[in-house]
Order: sequence, then C-alpha cells, then structure tokens
Amino acid sequence: MIRIFLAAMLLAIAVPVVGAQEWGTLKGRVVWAGGDAPAVEKVKVDKDQDHCLSKGDIASEKYVVNSKNKGVRWVFVWLVDPKDAKAKIPVHPSLAEPSQKEVVIDQPCCKFEPHVLGLREGQILVAKNSSPVPHNVNLVSVGKNPSKNEIVPPGRAVKVEGWVAAVPPTLVKCDIHPWMMGYVRVFSHPYFAVTDEDGNFEMKNAPAGSWNLVVWQEETGWVTGDRKGVPVTIAAGENKPLSIDLKPAK
Repeated sequence: MIRIFLAAMLLAIAVPVVGAQEWGTLKGRVVWAGGDAPAVEKVKVDKDQDHCLSKGDIASEKYVVNSKNKGVRWVFVWLVDPKDAKAKIPVHPSLAEPSQKEVVIDQPCCKFEPHVLGLREGQILVAKNSSPVPHNVNLVSVGKNPSKNEIVPPGRAVKVEGWVAAVPPTLVKCDIHPWMMGYVRVFSHPYFAVTDEDGNFEMKNAPAGSWNLVVWQEETGWVTGDRKGVPVTIAAGENKPLSIDLKPAK
C-alpha cells in the first residue's frame, strides 16, 4: 500500500499541470508617423515668470517627439481582454499588489511631473508642490473618480484616494498657471505603461495568450483606431518588440 501511495505521489509530481498560466515580457515602441517631428512649441508663461522660466522656456507637451528616433513620449498603453474590456486579466503573483501605495505627481517648475501617469485601483495620488510659489490641483474626472480643486501651498501636498478603473482619463490642471495640464489613468491590473523619451514601453510578467493592446495619446486619442485596441499575442518569455505608428490628430 505504501509503495502504491509513493508511486502515485511521484507520478503527480512528474506530470505538469495542464493549462497552467505562463508569463512573458511585452515590449514595444510608439513612433511618430506624421512626417517630420513636430516643432517644439513654447507655452505662454504670464504668471510667476521669475520662477517658472528659471530653467528656461516651457514647451508644450501635447506632442513630445524625439527628433533623433521619432519616438513619442507620454503615450498610454495597456492590455484588455479582446472579448470583454472589463473582464479580469490574470495577474502574476509578484504583481498581485502594487509595489507602492502612493504615486506622486509634482509641480516643481510650473509643469506637472510626470505629465501623465497610471494608477492601480487602491493607490493614492499624492499631488505635491515642491516649488516656492503656490499652485492648485484641479482634478476633472468623468464617472466615479475624484473631482476636486485644492490650493497646494509651497512645500505642501494633497493626498487623493478613491480611484477606480475607468476608460476616460482624469484631467489634471493648475488654474493659477493655466498652461499646466496632465493626465491620470486608472487600471484594475498592472499591465499598463507610459512611453519614455524614446517612445519605449515594457510590461513584465504579463499573461501569455491573446490580448488586445490599447494605445492612447492626449492629442491623437485612440492611436489604434478605437478603445478596443489591436490584437497582440504574448508568448512565454521574451517577446519580439512591437512597433506602433502614431499619426497626428486630423
């Protein structure tokens, strides 16, 4: 009887679990496809100029394109289930909880840094003002996410809770300095990213399988045509990088 039991145990260990979830790394790059990179536009700074212009002119961030490689910065990308955008996506155990409870957006020199950022449900947005002049944080949300407008004195911060996953982004404004704008998006899983200065993004430990990749940029809108995104297949391990064209808004 003992021998039979041990044999059964060894067999159970040797046989792999059928259908076990595998994980891969998805990389890609968003590239400007509108001809020459757009010229850098300066914003009109008509308030607190001594401070706001202390590091030079402030450029518009509607389109931030690297002139050397045409990579587009500040583009949101995220995964959705191709059959149901609201369906849950498998999450790797190492990503079950956010690595940090608070996510910071600052206003050190009259622009929001970072310009756009993503949150997971349950995280807290900390709106800081590390500059020597007053700012305000005006959050304009559609639906259940917070909408509030608070003055943030120099050296202070405002913590905003109650974020839930949503399709529309939250607009972040400073009414004292009206050129200042940014965006916050909220997700129910960790498989989202914002492109860097070269247009690159990466999602580690993403679920292997067939998904849709949604791409959004503040001026162009839905880069891939609509909010359903485009099909992507993630294999276990490292995946071939994607290349996504971004054209200017019509």
